[in-house]
Amino acid sequence: MTADVTADARELLDRCDELAAISSLPVGIERVYLSPQHAEAHARAAEWMAEAGLTVRQDAAGNLVGRLEGRSPGLPALLLGSHLDTVPDAGRYDGILGVLSAIAVVRRIAARAATLPFAVEVIAFGDEEGTRFGTTLLGSAAVAGAWRDEWWELTDCDGVTLREAFERFRLDPARIGEANRAGEVLAYLETHIEQGPRLEDLDLPLGVVTGIAAARRMSLTFHGEARHCATPYDRRHDALLGAAQAVVAIERTARSLGAMATVGRMEVAPGAVNVIPGTATLSLDLRAETDAERDAALEAILAELATICRERGLTLERHDTHTAAAVLCDARLQDAIGEAIASVGQADATGSVPRLFSVAGHDAMAVAGIAPVGMTFVRCAGGISHHADEAVTLDDVAAAIDALERTVEALARTQASSSPSSS
Repeated sequence: MTADVTADARELLDRCDELAAISSLPVGIERVYLSPQHAEAHARAAEWMAEAGLTVRQDAAGNLVGRLEGRSPGLPALLLGSHLDTVPDAGRYDGILGVLSAIAVVRRIAARAATLPFAVEVIAFGDEEGTRFGTTLLGSAAVAGAWRDEWWELTDCDGVTLREAFERFRLDPARIGEANRAGEVLAYLETHIEQGPRLEDLDLPLGVVTGIAAARRMSLTFHGEARHCATPYDRRHDALLGAAQAVVAIERTARSLGAMATVGRMEVAPGAVNVIPGTATLSLDLRAETDAERDAALEAILAELATICRERGLTLERHDTHTAAAVLCDARLQDAIGEAIASVGQADATGSVPRLFSVAGHDAMAVAGIAPVGMTFVRCAGGISHHADEAVTLDDVAAAIDALERTVEALARTQASSSPSSS
């Protein structure tokens, strides 16, 4: 690609580097919801939005929103974006690429905004990862009118409630309903790194997302009996051994049923080197292509864990923390994205564009409650994400920006032709 074609992509990557320096960690990247780093990153992104011609505001949930009016004020909005929060020790492109590519596209189309049959908005969701309060999609759930009052009592690792965090961030919990955009959003488009190796395996930069996996998260606590290490084996009720056995059983069962299960955290008490563990708590993240497949896998896993508990004289306590239904991306948007990708020369040798199912969750899952959603995947090196080694190429980012611009243009043509005022 020429320097002119890649100029926007080069600037985007530079901006990713700039945001990567905004972190609560001395080494590595971490930006969590309603933190000073959240405020700083959104302030920088707000400057870029304003430079692109957007009118910028913060909504009642702490999301950053920039609006470009169409041919008349107050039209429904085509929403573009993703999130700027991160997991601990994050990479610099997950979520961020989607927000910055949207800003790049708006800057390109701003001069012809008066011809658009809809407004265009860029949104940087404040919390997709759920790192701070343990429940994901808080920002996009507010936009979708799906906020739950019980969330106000969620606490972070320092015991700060979500309600207290809102107030410290100068947000009013009583006004959370004002973030609801139901009836105001025409459609939502999200560009995101794949977080998997399929595009790399196909040697293609971009793909169309067909849907997003159903998910459940929970903590599982095995209760046994803490005793001195002199206790004979036949009298032990070792919670850690039960939990360790459970981790292997979880993987085996999920793989056999085509689901994806991950145990990412385990805590043991009392934690002394010469004491048999009395409790062991592990996290479980379970995903599958459909709700039914997810729930069938969970039922099979729980049956396996019940057997382990019986054999070891343990009891199991379960606490559900997150449930999300599978989401299908809109067929019309899938076609528009696929045609846009092909039009910028990124189809395969047969002219086809890959269609990929997303195991990872995204803000599109929440926004789907109020509007059609479409997603584009961008190749990432080795399929690595949620890690400092996350990487994309300049040419792939340039192609992603071009494809998003053409998708917006295609939707504008379709909307204009279907509008009563066009006849």
